[in-house]
Amino acid sequence: MKIALISSASSIHTVRWANGLSDAGHQVHVISQHGACDSFVPTVQVHRFPFRGMLGYFLMVPAVRKLLKEVKPDVVSAHYASGYGTTARLVGVHPLVLSVWGSDVYDFPYKSPLHRWLVRKNLMAADSVASTSHCMAEQTRQIAPKLGEIFITPFGVDMQAYSDAPPLKTHNDKLVIGTVKTMAAKYGIDTLVKAFALLYKKLAATQPGIAHKLELRLVGGGPQMNELQQLAKELGVADRTEFVGQVPHHKVPGELAQLDIYVALSRQESESFGVAIIEAGAARRPVVVSDTGGLQEVILNGKTGIVVPRENPQAAADAIEKLVLNAELRVQMGEAGRKHVEMHYSWDVCIKTMEHVLEKSIKIAP
Repeated sequence: MKIALISSASSIHTVRWANGLSDAGHQVHVISQHGACDSFVPTVQVHRFPFRGMLGYFLMVPAVRKLLKEVKPDVVSAHYASGYGTTARLVGVHPLVLSVWGSDVYDFPYKSPLHRWLVRKNLMAADSVASTSHCMAEQTRQIAPKLGEIFITPFGVDMQAYSDAPPLKTHNDKLVIGTVKTMAAKYGIDTLVKAFALLYKKLAATQPGIAHKLELRLVGGGPQMNELQQLAKELGVADRTEFVGQVPHHKVPGELAQLDIYVALSRQESESFGVAIIEAGAARRPVVVSDTGGLQEVILNGKTGIVVPRENPQAAADAIEKLVLNAELRVQMGEAGRKHVEMHYSWDVCIKTMEHVLEKSIKIAP
């Protein structure tokens, strides 16, 4: 197929979809007002237009229409139902697949009735609508109840990047609990720090030998960094908490390899898909996640990880304790997580899913 992606060229997700489809043998064109990063494979053609911001999505319409007449794609895939979805609708191109990614259906439509109308208009103009998760598909349907089938096209994991991920050990000199996430309030890192402090205090009193092994490793930068460091001091776990800071994405596999238990306790309902969770699964790490958004969709509760109520440090501490005290369970869940991700979220699987959606859209388009 010849595929045109109308999307942000600076987004890692755009890059990965474009590269994946190109590697699968398709001719891919990326059309964007955002600057391209250096990660596109040479076979992907990037077309950047000199327009900016919300107005730019309208101003670029004539130029995009002209380009598409020249390229003659078999199908167009627009990413984000707000900005680039507006461009695609005004261009009037078909067949059109519109993918929702998060804030475009969780936040943008609730700014005003006009914003909600715009997103609904864009969604209804598409031949097919796709979402990365079931929970976001439900949110999308709240905005446009008359939509037909919403395809689920999850983001995938490059399993090759985790091919060297070491299996968990059953006998450790230390037990590292951690996360790889932006240090921002919406991601509930404070809940993790509180849960770790509760667990450490309990084990220090009951099983000091195990408590002595515990470490908390927080990878990521963000606006809440100083606040979280102060919280760790107040709770008496600063000497057991390491703030690594932000790391480039290609170093994430190495960071995950240093953890024994991965924890994600997001408090925001708009956490539409757990990319970090499936990356931890690919790295053979058991996970503890909050029951919010799409996080719980990507694990098998009790088999690859444990789901706990959001905003509940004690419940998180209890779940982490269960894994801390049972090395065999950690290994078992980690290996099950690897198999689950390989079966459902490897890039090969996700690209085939997207190919199916694109091909079906070609058939049903007017």
